Amino acid sequence: MPADKAEAVAGILVEGDLMGHTTHGLHLLGGYLREIEAGTMQLHGGPEVVADAPAALTWDGRRLPGPWLVLQALEAAAERARRMGTGTVVIRRSHHIASLASFHKRATDQGLMLILACSDPNAASVAPFGGLDPVFTPNPVSAGIPAPGLAVVVDVSTSATTNGLTNRLHAEGGKLPAAWVIDGHGKPSDDPGVLFKEPKGTILPLGGLDSGHKGYGLSLLVEALTGGLAGHGRADPKEGWGATVFLQVIDPAAFAGLAAFQRQTGEVARQCHASRPSQEGRAVRLPGEKGFKLAATQRTEGVALHAGIMESLAPWAQKLKVNPPASR
Repeated sequence: MPADKAEAVAGILVEGDLMGHTTHGLHLLGGYLREIEAGTMQLHGGPEVVADAPAALTWDGRRLPGPWLVLQALEAAAERARRMGTGTVVIRRSHHIASLASFHKRATDQGLMLILACSDPNAASVAPFGGLDPVFTPNPVSAGIPAPGLAVVVDVSTSATTNGLTNRLHAEGGKLPAAWVIDGHGKPSDDPGVLFKEPKGTILPLGGLDSGHKGYGLSLLVEALTGGLAGHGRADPKEGWGATVFLQVIDPAAFAGLAAFQRQTGEVARQCHASRPSQEGRAVRLPGEKGFKLAATQRTEGVALHAGIMESLAPWAQKLKVNPPASR
């Protein structure tokens, strides 16, 4: 992989582990290496421009590394946002883009707001509300919001859980924290194994059996922002593990001004922190706060990788003649 792409992918994967998103950090590296070896992740060149309007840009990602493509898109969207108040880039045929939360600080440090969402039209593991047959991937949507002190970073799947967590727990023989999946007959379960048995079950939309219509609606919104705007998605032939991406940068300076924006976000943050905790000893946190504090600690003390990650990378290290780092 060319050095600029390798640096981008490495940085985003490590950022995932720094912030505690252990299913979307170096856990992904083995899978990425397999895709490179198979030729299904492309390494050279850049995206092709499909459409270019003043505040909107559409790329064909050519199955290039997702983290690098998103960082390129962020740079392009930020430049347009500074000129026009907002800039949007949608990417068809990107490869997997890792943890969405890993990108936002790069925008909020510049006083910019970032909205990022993705889907993978090549796969389906989430059924529509009331259905048994999967249509969607977990379709995450995220936002980075500048605020005094730490930025607010929201990163949520529109499903009850993710493929990364269900796959990991299934491999480990573990259970989900709650009944976030249904089996092939519609019975709720905390066993990720029902996703792999015939008839196969599915992940529930966010809200579960009680209010999953909300997650279902959000999944449809992500599909429209990604596949719809990119003009490439579930209506097209499958090409393998990948992503369709929506990225929008908003410059508060073009609206009421950054100072006014942060005055409002800061006050909302203050009121949230001041809210009496429902559980004694557990103060209210803002989205992203735990991850930022964990990252600060781990930058000093070292990154705690989830059990099994280094072991899974050992065969690749041997094959590629790379000396694995020693544990601290």
